[in-house]
Amino acid sequence: MNIWCNGKFGETEMKRLREGLGGHKLILAANAQASVLAEGGPDPAFGEADIAFGQPAPSDCARSARLRWAQLSSAGYTRFDNDEVRESFRARGAALTTCSAVFADPCAQHALAMMLSLNRALPSWQRDQVAQAWNHKKRGGECRLLTGQTVLLLGFGSIGRRLAELLAPFSCTIYAVRRQTRSEHGVRIVPEEDLTRVLALADHVVNLLPQNEATMNWVNARRLACLKPGARFYNIGRGGTVDQNALLEALRSGRLAGAFLDVMTPEPPPPGHALWTEPNCHITPHAAGGRPDEYKAIVEHFLANLAEFERGGTLLDRVI
Repeated sequence: MNIWCNGKFGETEMKRLREGLGGHKLILAANAQASVLAEGGPDPAFGEADIAFGQPAPSDCARSARLRWAQLSSAGYTRFDNDEVRESFRARGAALTTCSAVFADPCAQHALAMMLSLNRALPSWQRDQVAQAWNHKKRGGECRLLTGQTVLLLGFGSIGRRLAELLAPFSCTIYAVRRQTRSEHGVRIVPEEDLTRVLALADHVVNLLPQNEATMNWVNARRLACLKPGARFYNIGRGGTVDQNALLEALRSGRLAGAFLDVMTPEPPPPGHALWTEPNCHITPHAAGGRPDEYKAIVEHFLANLAEFERGGTLLDRVI
């Protein structure tokens, strides 16, 4: 089979990829992408591909009569989450997979770090250090225990499952909203119609939703108003799923005690954007998935899935 790739991995990772392909032919795109977040453009050689690996152009995938499987090098698949792409893949019996498993642990750890940081008032202590202020008395007023608190996960894929595992030692009550309401160990799965009730219980709301037409501005003023005063919000999913103006208003009104955002719209937000300087909003630059062996893990994930594909097995992180 012909395997097309536009990932710009390191020399060691490319050597491993070539060795792992066995007798398959590797076709390198004219323009390689160093970042898994970068959108790949159309490529003249794509028409020869049986398998695509990296960040192919959705238009190339939708038009190809030959493509049997595309593996994205990212956890997100927003550009592919539309009717045109889904219908073209399903009509051919082709598969689309992501690298969610590669980024589940770092993203879950990032979310946990955010939660612990706000609970223990670390951003506030950092501001005090800069001001050389020793505010010992506020430790009892601002510090909280994560133990026994209620966490609501919006979405429950690879990242949500790993975060639930990391939260287990804290004996949190964990709810998750998703379309499939089958049971999960240690997590109470609730349908969307029960969301209003559960929002009112949550100390922490972690947004893990993918971005598509159905989820744009899903976290809006109406849903934020359902939160109890003092709740905290975290976005590890996609920026477009949150109405950022509504989020800003919830922070300024005191409804939200804090927000931690790893994704925003646009990225980066422009200079002067109000969320940059909102005291109770904390921002990381789409860094939650960061890990030192990222390229190695992506290549190994692809090769493991390739072995499954060859024997007709179950592909990991399949979305179509």
